[in-house]
Amino acid sequence: MIYYVLKYVVLGPLLRVLFRPRIEGLEHVPASGAAIVAGNHLSFADHFLMPAILKRRITFLAKSEYFTGSGLKGRLTAAFFHSIGQIPVDRTGKEAGQAAIREGLGVLRKGELLGIYPEGTRSHDGRLYKGKVGVAVMALRAGVPIVPCAMIGTFEAQPPGRVLPRIHPVAIRFGKPLDFSRYAGMENEKAILRAVTDELMYAILALSEQEYVDRYAAEVKAELAGDPAARQPRFPRMPLS
Repeated sequence: MIYYVLKYVVLGPLLRVLFRPRIEGLEHVPASGAAIVAGNHLSFADHFLMPAILKRRITFLAKSEYFTGSGLKGRLTAAFFHSIGQIPVDRTGKEAGQAAIREGLGVLRKGELLGIYPEGTRSHDGRLYKGKVGVAVMALRAGVPIVPCAMIGTFEAQPPGRVLPRIHPVAIRFGKPLDFSRYAGMENEKAILRAVTDELMYAILALSEQEYVDRYAAEVKAELAGDPAARQPRFPRMPLS
């Protein structure tokens, strides 16, 4: 109930008035049935804008930090994400990825829309970074299409570190659903997962027209933060036989 009150009465109308988002390709989002909507992630505002314009409810896998913050801001943020049905995911530890996949598959088994940011974190500089393969695992295991999505202008409206967004034109583009049924039963093949993820990221890139960086955003952020481990040489993985 709270989700629909926020969407249709409180946040939805306010966001449409403030940003007047231009929507393209909304017809590509399935009207029913399970599907994944996967997009770039430029701003905290992305969490609000996409759900506000979609006709169907969408559930995102949100980082657990949004649910565990302290102080008034932390409590309000946690209450908001709980109220709209978002799922907290711990991104630390070896089991983090598997936990996210389990939660995502649970949403898809209900025939619902699942929202994912394949980069795994917000872009710190507005560029598009390499996608993680968890989205491919879920798509192949659940046998669902992936709808690529591009948020445009949200980085300028609310870049990392800015608390209140500024008024700035925003566009949201949806591409044609990507069908990966040809890879059914191959969700344990690393090369297949990488190929699926790269095809998805290319589709997002074509929609967003961002500059692409063939590295994980989290690694680049760690380097900029001075993490010594992030600067250690990385040996390439051997190709699968």
